[in-house]
This record gives sequence, C-alpha cells and structure tokens, in this order.
Amino acid sequence: MSEKFSLIPLRRVLVTGGAGYIGSHVVYCLQKTRRYKVISIDNNHNSYPAALDRVAQIARDALPENASEQDRDSAEIDAIRCDLTKADEVKSVFEKYGKGGIWGVIHIAAYKAVGESTEIPLTYYANNVSATLSLLQIMDEYDCTRIVYSSSATVYGTPPTIPIPETTRLKADSPYGKSKVMSEMIIDDLCHADTKRWRAISLRYFNPAGAHPSGLIGEDPRGRPGNLLPLLAHMAIGRVKESTLKVFGNDYPTPDGTCVRDYIHVIDLASGHLLALDALAPESTTFANCPDDAHYKAYNLGKGKGMSVIQILEAMRKTTGFDYKHEIIGRRRGDVPDLTADPTLAEKELGFTAPQNLETMCKDLWNWQTKNPQGYEHA
Repeated sequence: MSEKFSLIPLRRVLVTGGAGYIGSHVVYCLQKTRRYKVISIDNNHNSYPAALDRVAQIARDALPENASEQDRDSAEIDAIRCDLTKADEVKSVFEKYGKGGIWGVIHIAAYKAVGESTEIPLTYYANNVSATLSLLQIMDEYDCTRIVYSSSATVYGTPPTIPIPETTRLKADSPYGKSKVMSEMIIDDLCHADTKRWRAISLRYFNPAGAHPSGLIGEDPRGRPGNLLPLLAHMAIGRVKESTLKVFGNDYPTPDGTCVRDYIHVIDLASGHLLALDALAPESTTFANCPDDAHYKAYNLGKGKGMSVIQILEAMRKTTGFDYKHEIIGRRRGDVPDLTADPTLAEKELGFTAPQNLETMCKDLWNWQTKNPQGYEHA
C-alpha cells in the first residue's frame, strides 16, 4: 500500500448487486486500491455468492507478505443477502454501520433485459425505480449522501447523433430504459434539492464484455443468457444446445443491417465506477463547473466504436473455433439500431479510458467459460 493512503482509514462503500457480473468486477477494482472496505448487498436473483468468495481470494492473493491489518481488512467483503425491494432489509444494513458509517454507494442492482421489460413492465418499475427511491430515502436518513448510479445507454432511445454525447435528450424506448431515465431524474432532483449534502454521478454504459483475466470471475447469468456474448459462449461450451444464433433483424440502417452496440471490457467499465466514486470525494473538483451548485453529472462509458451482431459472431468464431450458424428473424420490440458512446467527457473529466479491444474481450470471456464450463454453481 502506498504511503499516501496508509494512515487514512478505509472508506466503507456499499455495492448493490455486488455478486453480479458488473458488480463483482467493480468490487475487484475497489479492493485493488486497498482504500475501501466493500459491503455487498445482493439477493442473488441473477448472481451467485461464490463470485464474491473468488473476488476476495483475488484480493488476498495480491496482498504483500508484510500487509498491514488494514490492507488485510480491505481484502475481505461484508457480503449480505438483501433484497432492495424490501426497505426493512436495506435499513438493517445501514443500521449495522450507523449514521455516516457508509461513505458512499455504487448502485448496480437492477433487472436489465430490454425484451423482458416489455413483457413485465410493472416488475421492472418496482425493482428498478421503487427500490432506487427507497434506497435513496434510507441513505438520506443515515447520512450517506454519495452515489454512483449504474445507468444505461438505453436512456437515449433511438439517438439522433452517433456517437452519442451526454447532451442527447433522454427518450427511452423500453420499460427498462425508462426505468433508468426515471431513476436518473430522481437522483438529479435530489442533488438539486440538497446541494450541500448530495453528490451523484450516473454512468450510462453500453455492453460490458469479457472477464477478469484470471478466469476466476466472469459473466454467469441464471438461465439462458439474454446478452449476445455470454449466449455465444454458452453455445460454444455446450450449455445452450444450439449452433444457430437467431439474429433480430438485418434491415437496420447499419453497415451490415444488424444492430450495432458499443462493447467495453468489463474491467475497463469497472475502473470507470472507481473513478466516478473518487470524483464524489470532498477534495474532487469534478463538480467545480456546475452552473447551479448541484453536484450531479452523467457520463457515458464506452469505447466510442460500435460492433455489429455479425462482427461479434465472427470474433467469437475466431476465438472459440465453434462453427456458429445464424438465422435472421424479425426485429425485436425495444431494440435500437446503433448505440455507440461518445466517451469524450468521461475521458476529460474523470480520466476514463477503455484500452482493451474486442479480441481481448472474447479471449477473456472464453478463458472464463472454459475454466468454468458450468459457471459458478458447478465449479
């Protein structure tokens, strides 16, 4: 541990959805600094407790032989099973650490499938909006007034300009996207209402991909994967007994007619959450140019370069050697032709970078999948 932080006590940070795909990699990045004590709350709806055991193991293995007691403490996670839709459960977590006991929150937990959200919108609004509102009320009560909110590129709907700048109007096309817009608005309003106490950053991101290079943690959704890359990995390893990918439409205004998305390595994405959290510190100048004294900003995290469904398919074919077939079927409601980020603002104000390329994302994903063919449950 560097001298700079050796005498500063660990800051307790609560990560919602900490055992999930993005959450576990965010926890990894937090622990790597040895400046934070991570509290994870997760109901394991779409995650496995084993992920946090492995993240803690990575942190322990990275400790020097002469690690201080504080360093060793930073490598352990307070993992609590908790449902965000049950306010009493969340309140008991904050009560455990007392008023001011939790320095900040990284709020990642949410339902996230665009297609599913069009079928069960009330479930999405209850889980993504009501639970966020309840979390903020409890945070306020316990003097925890810093939050990094995991938003989404879907808040832009079908954007008028590609790549998408943060100044784009928010006009989501799906209940999932709308739930993210609503949550952002609630946080924004809170920061405007209480400018002296609240600081918040919303991170609008695109498609996380890959895994930790050790292959110890990665994406392991419960049931059939809803996202393209883990679905292709499951097909190649034999967990999904199909060799033909159904592609939703090839008549979009994109180079090959299939939807284009901005894929970012999950470690690069997780590092962006750490930068955002650090930007909420009292000594940070991130909000210095806010015209209305409210400490709220939104940033895109992405590579700024889109990849089509067919390009992803070919990249995974090359990485896995699996002979994928594909079949074009009708468009899916809620899908948008192109979601490519303009990450310039995050680069300028947070120091964000996303150096890892698609080849590395596919390689790290396949490394995780081959080392854990059945995921966490049967490892």
